[in-house]
Amino acid sequence: MALKRKPSLSVVTRNENILQSIKDLKLKHPFWGYRRVWAHLTYHQHFAVGKKRVYRLMRLHNLLVKETRSIKAKRVKYPSKLRVARPNHIWGTDMTKVKLPHIGWAYIVIVLDWHTKKIVGYSIAMRSKTQDWLEALYAACQLQFPAGIRSYEQLALVSDNGCQPTSERFMRECNTLGIKQIFTSFCNPKGNADTERMMRTMKEELVWSNDWQSYDELAAALDTWVEEYNTKYCHSSLGYLPPAVFEKKQLLLSLQTPLVAA
Repeated sequence: MALKRKPSLSVVTRNENILQSIKDLKLKHPFWGYRRVWAHLTYHQHFAVGKKRVYRLMRLHNLLVKETRSIKAKRVKYPSKLRVARPNHIWGTDMTKVKLPHIGWAYIVIVLDWHTKKIVGYSIAMRSKTQDWLEALYAACQLQFPAGIRSYEQLALVSDNGCQPTSERFMRECNTLGIKQIFTSFCNPKGNADTERMMRTMKEELVWSNDWQSYDELAAALDTWVEEYNTKYCHSSLGYLPPAVFEKKQLLLSLQTPLVAA
């Protein structure tokens, strides 16, 4: 029977360095699986390491995310989702709330570009009024259209049927900005799936793993997290590029594409 070769000291040392980096990442991002850990090690920390090695090290040291089958959602067939063709083609907006001790609920509204997965606008307040939803939309328009939104092709905004996006004021403002509103159908969780999935990421990365004692602490943490998400978060659906990097790449490609004569 052949004896197993012991790994060399250089391999052991290298594995220890990789493992320590994995532990540091998992401490900050407990919901990351081995693929996202591998992407961050490869593209941000520049380790020459394969997915299989990362998986093996995480499995050996009990660092993998455990699958919970008991709460797995049922898969139901819904109408096909909207097709997104380019950046700033379809945005989604939604709201979540965070409980602050001795203060109450803080409400976060985000606007997400479905094509680039970039958070283009957001707001935070101690209430959830139409004005707060509009603040997030205004921020998105100012960031994405510094020359004015009217100079751009029509943009669509997807939301649920809540009282804020369906309010007369919100709808009037969207009409003024030239934004077409699309409302999800009743009991269709896939209608705004991209936005809701990003909300889950925000809860995993920011909300569930932290406690804040004041509104100002949460607001500052949100500013920092959105910046890091847009510029550093390795998004699997974007080929593990961060949203801002993917957006820049897409915009450069659109400029290089020659116009076809009619």
